[in-house]
Amino acid sequence: MNSNTFRMPAAVLLATGALALLTAPPAFATGGGSTGGEGKAGAVVLRAGLDVGLLDKTVDVPLKTTLNEVSAPATAEKTALSVTLDGVDGGQPVSVLRADVATSKATADRNRAEAEANLVNASVHVPGLPLLSLVQVEKVTSKAVCEAGKKPVATSNVPGAVTVLGKKVTLSAGGPTKVEVPKVGLVSLELSGTETTSTTAAAAALRLKVSVNPLDLNVAQVEGEVVLGEAHCESPAGPAPEQPAKPDVKPQTAASGTGAGITTDAGLAETGGGSLTPYIAGGALVLLGIGATALVVTRRGRAS
Repeated sequence: MNSNTFRMPAAVLLATGALALLTAPPAFATGGGSTGGEGKAGAVVLRAGLDVGLLDKTVDVPLKTTLNEVSAPATAEKTALSVTLDGVDGGQPVSVLRADVATSKATADRNRAEAEANLVNASVHVPGLPLLSLVQVEKVTSKAVCEAGKKPVATSNVPGAVTVLGKKVTLSAGGPTKVEVPKVGLVSLELSGTETTSTTAAAAALRLKVSVNPLDLNVAQVEGEVVLGEAHCESPAGPAPEQPAKPDVKPQTAASGTGAGITTDAGLAETGGGSLTPYIAGGALVLLGIGATALVVTRRGRAS
């Protein structure tokens, strides 16, 4: 075996290596989008804000209370049937509201926000009137729905009989209804108030403005507001539009012996090539030439 037997495999290996150097993996870029925020919703069966004046004092006692107040994101629900205030009627608790059914519910996520309040067979009392109801209702319901990309909707309803200070009344959607009882007081009722904007909705089934003068049980005057069946919501932002993927193409440089930078064509970066691609390709061609020359020399050696 002579030395020429090693030259032919070496030439083939050089040529094969040159072809391998010419190949390079492609480059890819990916992108994504973000999602919007959640909506908001809330409901309450009763909300009362009253100022109570006491006969033996020169000050007013502010009284605020709510029943079954809930709020979302997530899901919330309450079903308490009564609420009381303490320390007003001669130190005795006052039952502000009692009902057979009193529910409130609110849900909200990234697509929809919704709230609802319901009352069935409910009676409301204020300090100084332990036996006479401020208002009695058979049924009250309010609902607010805010869905991403859609117009918010608010609805409320007070079906059945309504009694104010012992008097049955017929409510009108065209304006407030006033009920006055001598030596007792005045109540103004507003029916089914709703309001919507491009992103919010609110509903209150029954709103009462109260001014009563019972003049007993140490109470001189009660003024304020009582709201029954309140619901509101705010639309979620919704998912953000998906952004198209863009390749991250940047100029690439290779430092020369003098410290100067050489910028390659952007097309080379897009296909996965780098700044050394021209040199690699040139080197591969040189190796191919060397391999071919070695092959010719090997064949001549055999021929000789």
